Amino acid sequence: MTRELVVLGTASQVPTRQRNQNGYLLRWDDEMIMFDPGEGSQRQMLRAGVSATDLTRICVTHFHGDHCLGLPGVIQRLSLDRVPHPVPVHFPSGGAEYFARLRHASAFHETADVRAEPVERDGQSIALRSGTLTARRLRHPVEAYGYQLVEPDGRRMVPERLAAYGIAGPAVGELIRTGELDLDGSRVPLDAVSEARRGQRFAFVMDTGLCDAVYALADRADLLVIESTFLNEDTALAAEAGHLTAAQAARVATESGVRRLVLTHFSQRYQDPARFAQEAREHFDGDLVVAEDLGRVRVPRLSSPV
Repeated sequence: MTRELVVLGTASQVPTRQRNQNGYLLRWDDEMIMFDPGEGSQRQMLRAGVSATDLTRICVTHFHGDHCLGLPGVIQRLSLDRVPHPVPVHFPSGGAEYFARLRHASAFHETADVRAEPVERDGQSIALRSGTLTARRLRHPVEAYGYQLVEPDGRRMVPERLAAYGIAGPAVGELIRTGELDLDGSRVPLDAVSEARRGQRFAFVMDTGLCDAVYALADRADLLVIESTFLNEDTALAAEAGHLTAAQAARVATESGVRRLVLTHFSQRYQDPARFAQEAREHFDGDLVVAEDLGRVRVPRLSSPV
């Protein structure tokens, strides 16, 4: 199954010639989750080769325009394309009025089953088919939440151990289903031919100052998508506006054990995106991506047990 991030836009409040406003799609097995659709998201989806029918869920961190003004177009497109499945939308409950306005921003024939499912509290969890989505309250001038998707821990079959017992074909499936296998009178437990496998983790952290929730969301993330609106030279401005610098985002990634770090949500005041990478590299030596519009970033595979 595919697990990857599709980047629709990487600008912050003001788009540029090279950067659309926010917009991110997470393909996670049979889910396609849209995060923070800013203006132009519907067109960016077309350019990225993603249709409205692919969407299974929408998550909004907060109701500043660059994170939500694409919602009317996306929601109306769901109806225009007659998307057959329900599409839940998660957003801060304090912004319910904003969501209602955006949902019905203009006249259209509503056919899609769009379900408002607001986030009511810090730590609220949403069960998905392949994991749990948890919202954590961030520190920003308006109510804002980040999201963390965690897959349950499981087990990985070890081919060498299976071969040693002579287990192959349908017997492997039976062993997984029942937890043990009767092999010529000998009991072979699942533990004997497998090892613990840690579930994958994805984190999405937008507009916020440093706070405990940022670290909780980033904890052991295989892929962390995090705002880095400012550079170190504007640290004071970042704190005043409730944002992070590239250096702060990188330190969070290092201290939280992040495997792949994606920086995004860049202020239009900076013309050279390489500066964000340079600043982050002073604090993070792992896999680093400076997001670009229409880029795709894989969730790294797990290669080690729990």
